[in-house]
Amino acid sequence: MVAVTLALVGFFGFVIMRVTTPQMTTLFTDLSYEDSSGIIKELERQAIPYEIRNDGAVILVPKDKVTRLRMKLAESGMPKGGGVGYEIFDKSDALGSTSFVQNINHLRALEGELARTIKGIDRIQAARVHLVLPERPLFSRETPEPSASIVLRVRGSLEPQQVRAVRHIVASAVNGLKAQRVSIVDESGQLLANGSANDDGTDSTGDDRRTAYENRMREQVEQIVSSVVGAGRARVQVSADFDYNKITQTSDKFDPDGRVLRSSQSREESSASSDNNGQVTVNNELPGSQQQNAAPSPKDQTKKSEEINNYEISRVTKTEVTEAGRINRMSVAVLVDGSYQKNGSGDVVYVARSKDELDRIGALVRSAIGFDQKRGDQVEIVNLRFADTPTAIPAGEQNGLLGMFQFTKDDIMYFIELGVMSLLGLVVLFMVVRPLVKRILTEDSAKRALVPAALPDPVPVNTTPQIASNPNATMIDVAQVQGQVHAQSVHRVGELADRNPSETASIIRQWLAEPA
Repeated sequence: MVAVTLALVGFFGFVIMRVTTPQMTTLFTDLSYEDSSGIIKELERQAIPYEIRNDGAVILVPKDKVTRLRMKLAESGMPKGGGVGYEIFDKSDALGSTSFVQNINHLRALEGELARTIKGIDRIQAARVHLVLPERPLFSRETPEPSASIVLRVRGSLEPQQVRAVRHIVASAVNGLKAQRVSIVDESGQLLANGSANDDGTDSTGDDRRTAYENRMREQVEQIVSSVVGAGRARVQVSADFDYNKITQTSDKFDPDGRVLRSSQSREESSASSDNNGQVTVNNELPGSQQQNAAPSPKDQTKKSEEINNYEISRVTKTEVTEAGRINRMSVAVLVDGSYQKNGSGDVVYVARSKDELDRIGALVRSAIGFDQKRGDQVEIVNLRFADTPTAIPAGEQNGLLGMFQFTKDDIMYFIELGVMSLLGLVVLFMVVRPLVKRILTEDSAKRALVPAALPDPVPVNTTPQIASNPNATMIDVAQVQGQVHAQSVHRVGELADRNPSETASIIRQWLAEPA
């Protein structure tokens, strides 16, 4: 009984402590040892319960105090992100430090602030930034260009636009730093950006561009198809044929109908002469000879006109530059699973999709990829049964009780835990406590049945038996005893009679001697 009592006290104490313990939730994750120690010291100062997970990288606190603690810790500048920022100048002695120390502190602060900013990007857990800011040598006309190297710890993989975003963030924050001078490496040693870009500022090869384009198109197609057939019930593969030749074409076009007068020049000449045969004689030279010989003679007149017009014909010069990376052809293969329904016996059976439904899915896919028949694009939609049969509840059934109350996963687990503890408590109550209490009450009733008979004074025992006036008092009604006392009490009375035969006989004689 002592062991059972202690077990019950311990069990109910555990249940009460478990129920009254506040629900813990995450305060911060991915903490460094310096930030974790500072946060724990602050929580102990405020007497707030906490839990440590993952070697101090995760700290849990009561759910109702998370928001207030985050604001309070943010006021104190925690967490610092595992690096040193501009707060390094808050406690430094500016009067006793040299310019070299100030420059080093400025570089450390700039690296720490950049690392904190980069950590704010999705999928990036931690970042470490190294900046090289060379000084201009004396008597040199050229200034060395700064450079940077970044090491990232990521969850999954980064997309190309995220890598470019990191490079431009660092380049914009450092004076004179170009984006193509930033190298990025992840924790596995994979080179994300090599720091030597092309003229157009991109360092991705043709295969990288093709892979990125295929992944983007596959995600778009899979997203729109999964919204129709269900999540995880479609597989999409995209293959794109790119042309990486760069073409520059220049063409001149003349329009003969489009004439424009550029310049005009006109010239006219006229002359007149008499016919004297060109003879020179003495008679002709004498005075008065001209009058004598003044007979009309024929004259020669000449007139000349010239006009010069210069015209310009319309001309169109066209230069076309076709950049590399044109899509020559695209092929899309979509594999969709059928639907699963319950038959009359309750078994889940596979039902193939109709041709009309597949045609509508194909129309959506062609619209999503920008289908061009002249280009030779091809789209194939095939309906086959997947090897793994879905066991999850359809989305329509999940929008019942959970959708109405909007319980979170933590709330559901908390209710399940309370239900299990309540069930265990009921089992212990009915299987252990109830039989124990029933046994104690039975023993008390048996003792009360024996004690009143022993209270009267003892009467001398007569050797001659006496017959009671009431015949019902001379015999024990077994049925009545069994109705009032359980079999265990009767057994207990029998044991008492075996241990004390003389007292039992005296009590029976006294019962017989009592008047009716």
